[in-house]
Amino acid sequence: MLDFNQNHFELFGLAPAFSIDLTQLEQSYRDIQAQVHPDKHAHLGDVERRLAMQWATHTNEAYQTLRQPLSRARYLLQSNGVDSGEETNTAMSPAFLMEQMEWREAIGEAKAAEAVEDLERLAARLRQEMQQRHEGLRVSLDEKRDFGRAAEQVRELKFMEKLREEILHALEALED
Repeated sequence: MLDFNQNHFELFGLAPAFSIDLTQLEQSYRDIQAQVHPDKHAHLGDVERRLAMQWATHTNEAYQTLRQPLSRARYLLQSNGVDSGEETNTAMSPAFLMEQMEWREAIGEAKAAEAVEDLERLAARLRQEMQQRHEGLRVSLDEKRDFGRAAEQVRELKFMEKLREEILHALEALED
């Protein structure tokens, strides 16, 4: 069986970094799942079945963590002893807070006007800005190893994720 002491990156044969090969992650995930899937161990005793279930659960959690950029960044920070402070550190730059207010205002106006095209444009613009922030996280984590800056970027991206969800909910509501 596999080693429960491995970190998520080791489990999938990846170097611990923000920038990972998602194709390799997917293939490694499928390979491990083929080994540990509980159905494959249904004929074994209770201990073996329980261990297979634990491995399948552990593998799923590790895969979900590494698959998403924001959760991967959180995991890297945590692995390096850094708390992203999302729940406790609410200090943000005035420029970022102003930007958030402008986003919320634009979303609110588009929702009130039931302007699907405006919401879709906002979603596309937000996706682009989030990609730029992901690139900034890559630089902070992989190149500079500036965990303090990376934690700040994670907190900012959490705000942006909430904006993305708000836009998606608004679009879904208008489609109903």
